[in-house]
Amino acid sequence: MRVCIVYDCLYPWTVGGAERWMRNLAEALARDGHDVTYLTRRQWPAGEEPRVDGVRVLAVSREEPLYGPDGNRTIGEPLRFGRGVLRHLVRHGRRYDVVHTASFPYFSLLAAALARPLGRYALVVDWHEVWSAAYWRDYLGGARGRAGRAVQRLCARVPQRAFSFSRLHAARLEAEGLRGEVTVLEGEYAESLERPEVTPAEPVVVFAGRMIPEKRAPAAARAMVRAADRVPGLRGELYGAGPEHGRVLEAIGGDERMRAPGFVAHEELEQRLRSALCLLAPSSREGYGLVVVEASARGVPAIVVAGEDNAATELVQDGVNGFVAASADPEELAEQVVRVWEAGPAMRERTADWFAANAQRLSMGASIERVLDAYRAGATTRR
Repeated sequence: MRVCIVYDCLYPWTVGGAERWMRNLAEALARDGHDVTYLTRRQWPAGEEPRVDGVRVLAVSREEPLYGPDGNRTIGEPLRFGRGVLRHLVRHGRRYDVVHTASFPYFSLLAAALARPLGRYALVVDWHEVWSAAYWRDYLGGARGRAGRAVQRLCARVPQRAFSFSRLHAARLEAEGLRGEVTVLEGEYAESLERPEVTPAEPVVVFAGRMIPEKRAPAAARAMVRAADRVPGLRGELYGAGPEHGRVLEAIGGDERMRAPGFVAHEELEQRLRSALCLLAPSSREGYGLVVVEASARGVPAIVVAGEDNAATELVQDGVNGFVAASADPEELAEQVVRVWEAGPAMRERTADWFAANAQRLSMGASIERVLDAYRAGATTRR
């Protein structure tokens, strides 16, 4: 089958759960013998084009930042990427049986829908998130927020085969007026599905993620400081970078028990997470929460925060593979860290058991099988 994957980000040039899902999907399809093209924006220096096994990577828009000084997505980049996607699919759409695009940043989805009558391909769309009216208002303000919400609603109503990665966002997508059924893909984990071998915990709390306001990294830093005052020898490590990094350093102050080294090599992060007491992920907004699954797959409990935009809470069974905090107040988060410490090795064993019981459901392989079923159905309809 000839598949075109569309996303303006490509891992590891940009880092996140959606980026890893799209790249892993492309590579898995190529291994299975499908002809795969990945449309993205340029993210690499000239002469250093990416090599993705079995995948043809094409840049259809220029290199430029995704985020402005305020940490929000810019509007120019999505428009230029959407224009590049439209140009490519108008010219080459008939090469593909399926175009599989991320919903965000919206204009590429609209471009794929606009070119579809010429290309006659099946359109498959991944919805990692569906933003609420309140979140649009907070993110962009009144008039611009309403415009963004209108574009999102328009995208939801484009005829498509829709996938979501949480029950939360699947329900929102239906409420936005999706024409047809949305399928929830619960699996994005692409590593071993065996029960992890539990290792002793070091007294270290880990945060890992882009330091944007939604991730609440400064609150995590303050919580680590408070927890370290209560747990002997506890240290905090915050991995990632972004506009909130300065606030994280302010929250740490001169506390030598804390460090925020920015982004580090995957191997170092893997080592630190595997030996951590717990993962602290106080994000207010998650479309899935892959890092929670990655922690559980290593026997490491995770702390997340209840919230109307946070689908990561669907991946934590409170008291089993972590805790769901009632708020992101640093004292509340510190209390949850202390609870993990007091639970001791038994919680790590429970976390490993939880992962073993849910691994197949959370696996990328299970999701890819459902995606392939959608491809086949769409290609049959197309013919």
